[in-house]
Amino acid sequence: MSKIILIGSAHPYRGGLAAYNERLAEALQEAGHEVTIYTFTLQYPNFLFPGKTQFTTEAASAKITIKRKVNSINPLNWIIVGNEIKRLKPDILLIKYWLPFMGPCFGTIARLAKKNRHTKVISILDNVVPHEKRVGDVAFTKYYIGSSDAFIGMSQTVLDDLKLFDNKKPSAFNPHPLFDNFGKPVPKEQAKQLLGLDAGTNYMLFFGFIRDYKGLDLLLEAFADERLQKLKLKLIIAGEFYSDKKKYDDLIDNYNLKDRLVLKTDFIPDSEVFKYFCAADIVVQPYKHATQSGVTQIAYQFNKPMIVTNVGGLAEIVPDGKAGYVVEPSPTAIANAIFDFYSANKENLFIDGIKQIRPRFEWGAMVRTIEKLG
Repeated sequence: MSKIILIGSAHPYRGGLAAYNERLAEALQEAGHEVTIYTFTLQYPNFLFPGKTQFTTEAASAKITIKRKVNSINPLNWIIVGNEIKRLKPDILLIKYWLPFMGPCFGTIARLAKKNRHTKVISILDNVVPHEKRVGDVAFTKYYIGSSDAFIGMSQTVLDDLKLFDNKKPSAFNPHPLFDNFGKPVPKEQAKQLLGLDAGTNYMLFFGFIRDYKGLDLLLEAFADERLQKLKLKLIIAGEFYSDKKKYDDLIDNYNLKDRLVLKTDFIPDSEVFKYFCAADIVVQPYKHATQSGVTQIAYQFNKPMIVTNVGGLAEIVPDGKAGYVVEPSPTAIANAIFDFYSANKENLFIDGIKQIRPRFEWGAMVRTIEKLG
């Protein structure tokens, strides 16, 4: 059994990062490890956060210990937290790294913690090269990477990017595990009823924070395809805008799509997620660039076929023709896949494929990878 401190987003913060860290803590505890999450007293300054709120209204899990300790912009806090972890002497300091902005904070804490000559720092890398570039990205990432002893990449693309900064320290590939903490599947008809949707209409789903790199504009253009207009089909867009909403409103107006969309563009609480996935026939991720995505792992949990674009590590996770489609990031390619899915009735075929693939994404595999590197 190892003593582990995990640094990253967790309750009372919301979103996929928090959900991931809390589920990982549970998996580590189930494997016999002692785990404490150190989350933020301040995660992002308000001017860096594009959403309406950083906080959840849902209750904290009673299964895990979460302490609010880390202030992302206060160097004095980094020193205090780093020295505290040094004194506590965990066997592993596990850090979920997703954004260069966190590099100075996490890198300083890790460097101080390691001075006890006992604690090993393992980084789970969402991204090394960020989707949306800013001044300081390279310097902040280089500083952070230098503080870690080993790395886990959740896509091969991330591990390839890591080589730009370090190619000597131990690293391993482990795909993003299933997001199985959003409830159990319910029948499609029941989910539609819960959302007040028409039982006789088919629904596709775009899910998650709306950022420009996620390609919702490509999907809206694809959805204007004449072949799709003839289907009894609507697109659910479920997620909060983190980029300029006007761009998408203009596309909706220009293509006259409003009556064919279900717009749920507020943050979707964890307790509501299952409704959207269970109501949909297929989940579309039309990303322009990516590393991996937690949305794919929610889709796997609910046995939902996917259309993903051939960018980053998405094709590694969604085998083309087995769990769905891997297409080029263009409106025509996306529209072709949607039309094929419905016209050829591929849903049950892909569901069978998903059930065969799912064991790859058990949380136990991630735990074993951490144990091996620790």
